[in-house]
Amino acid sequence: MSTFQQFKLKEFCNQVIKEKGFNTPTPIQEKVIPLVSKRSDIIGISQTGTGKTHAFLLPIMNQIDTSNKTVQAVITAPTRELANQIYEQAKIFSKYNEELSVSLIVGGSDRQKAVNKLTNQPHVVIGTPGRIKDLSLDQQALQITTASILVIDEADMTLEYGYLEDIDAVAGKMKDNLQMMIFSATIPQLLRPFLKKYMQSPITIEIDEHIPVTQNVEHILLATKHKNRYSVLKSIMDSIDPYICIIFCNRREEVVETAKKLREDGYKVGEIHGDLEPRERKQMMRRIKNAEYQYIVGTDIAARGIDIDGVSHVINMSLPSEIDFYIHRSGRSGRANYTGVCYTMYDTSEEEKIISLEKKSIEFKTVAIRNGEFVDLGQREKRKKRIQHQTDLEKKVQAIVRKPAKVKPGYKKKRKWEVDKVVRKQKRAMIQNDIRRQKKERSKLAQAEKRRKEEGE
Repeated sequence: MSTFQQFKLKEFCNQVIKEKGFNTPTPIQEKVIPLVSKRSDIIGISQTGTGKTHAFLLPIMNQIDTSNKTVQAVITAPTRELANQIYEQAKIFSKYNEELSVSLIVGGSDRQKAVNKLTNQPHVVIGTPGRIKDLSLDQQALQITTASILVIDEADMTLEYGYLEDIDAVAGKMKDNLQMMIFSATIPQLLRPFLKKYMQSPITIEIDEHIPVTQNVEHILLATKHKNRYSVLKSIMDSIDPYICIIFCNRREEVVETAKKLREDGYKVGEIHGDLEPRERKQMMRRIKNAEYQYIVGTDIAARGIDIDGVSHVINMSLPSEIDFYIHRSGRSGRANYTGVCYTMYDTSEEEKIISLEKKSIEFKTVAIRNGEFVDLGQREKRKKRIQHQTDLEKKVQAIVRKPAKVKPGYKKKRKWEVDKVVRKQKRAMIQNDIRRQKKERSKLAQAEKRRKEEGE
């Protein structure tokens, strides 16, 4: 069994490991830590909650030269909240090594104060791409030209929020022998030209580790059936009494519109999305942490990395585009020893996503709201049996169409066509058999009717 001792980290790093209660390295830590120490460029693909933050923090902190009072590593995150969470973990290292200097650089704070704090350059900078670019390139207060390590955490979100140009500008000012590490749940195609520009033969580490499904959460589906989703939301809200409920929308515009309608209907709601001004965002997070809102409307920012205590209910206005985000969303509730409920609105076009989630051991209950009460429809089990029947049929058909000894080009496409052909033939036969059965039944009924008439005469 692997241990942290195999990495031969400095004593202050081992003290951090002890404080955090880490026993054995997670799969991504076991693979990344030695590679960081060898100065390899790394693309780490893993979900939130797999231990990736310490996968890069431990080896980076271990190799910082504290006698050199210059910036040596820059770590970026797409939101202030995510950057702050990395910073809180990094501060623990400074507790056991007082010579180690770590700074948080994010928007939403006084720029001049931030400039003044940089009179002495930190060893490690953690922050959002925009503010790091501002203070290093525009204000020239942060001297990143001495840094040889760049970490881009949550790279897919960084791209989505439009920060890639800022990252590009920052990376261009750093050392030529820059070691770059990218960590993300996915690597979008639009990110690849940027990676090719800066990374030298990067080593890709993909941890196919399923996000644990919270066992304390009940998963409930509500078919919208072309109803207005806001009216369905109101029906759910009228039927529950949460401690804190997060309402998830897929787009920022939907968050703003939903929050506005709820306020107009008399609800006091908070909202979390990327379009909030820095001051608004800071005030919003403070109010949320103070439990001033019973309902919070947000995008997936609230699901990935932002901790909100006391969430008892989650409502999805629709299923997220990435199904793993559903697990992040539902996992906001049911924490510690508490139970939670996750309600999800859906229509028939989202059936495949639901089936994919069921394969991840999520058990859904389908309900309808009637007279202000939830009524269990029990439809999921019936549908699953019907789908299973079709799958069994296709398995039998595939057994009939055997793989040839020699495979020719286009074999898979041809084989699929043959399988579909046999399936259609089987279904036609079933329909024809059913028609013949019905004809026989009608014939028997006609004959019986004829006999009754004859006997009556």
